[in-house]
Amino acid sequence: MNAASSTTPLLSIRGLKKSFGEQVVLSDANLVVHRGQVVTVLGRSGTGKSVLLKCLAGIEKPDQGSIWFDGKELTEQAAETRADFRRRCSYLFQSNALLDSLTALENVILPLEQTTLLPETEVMKRSLEALRQLELDTFADRYPSQMSGGMQKRLALARAIVTQPELVLFDEPTAGLDPQRRNAVFAMIVKYQRQFGFTAVIVTHDVAEVLVISDHVALLDAGRMRFEGKPEDFAKSNDPVVIDFRDSPAALRQQIHGLRLNPPFV
Repeated sequence: MNAASSTTPLLSIRGLKKSFGEQVVLSDANLVVHRGQVVTVLGRSGTGKSVLLKCLAGIEKPDQGSIWFDGKELTEQAAETRADFRRRCSYLFQSNALLDSLTALENVILPLEQTTLLPETEVMKRSLEALRQLELDTFADRYPSQMSGGMQKRLALARAIVTQPELVLFDEPTAGLDPQRRNAVFAMIVKYQRQFGFTAVIVTHDVAEVLVISDHVALLDAGRMRFEGKPEDFAKSNDPVVIDFRDSPAALRQQIHGLRLNPPFV
């Protein structure tokens, strides 16, 4: 990597806009992601976090704005640039999107068969190694339905990293999980991000965990990034929108405490 590319953001979102009919989801979203970071986009449910991620992955087409990857703009006309992006990026879906008809090993093999021209022996070697690194090699012949939720999440990550991507997009990776399992998933992401060196972009609403694991945090509100910066700055921000989102559990505790201090109406 030359000096110029090392200082260029790996990913840059500029003025992204996206509507579905009259519903404006993204109105002017901006984000900068540097290499080797864990970047988290926070926001309430329905604020467009997953839509933002799908625009990045090419699943949705933005109405306006631009997306830049490694200094090159991703446009419909730039077929070679988009193909390069697809080779260097993986997407981990909220639902894991594992194929129940395939074994764990076959699920991991699939992206290599679809995106590379590697010989069969190398495909098998890489797939088995990915399973081993995520401690799933002894479950290679199992189907997803025969695995626990945590194992399925690891399998989805194994499939995402088997192509050795530079960028991994995580769509609500802890949705529906209890606090202990949420912690386990976030710890897993950080562990393997450090081990494999990929850049991670996560969308979630889990504030407490994000402030621990992230290098960079953004808050998406009303289609725009209301905050973008370091986790410690997010924790200290006096912006009323940030406070309302960040401190909502504390506000709830205070409200309930006040209700309990008042005698019930008879």
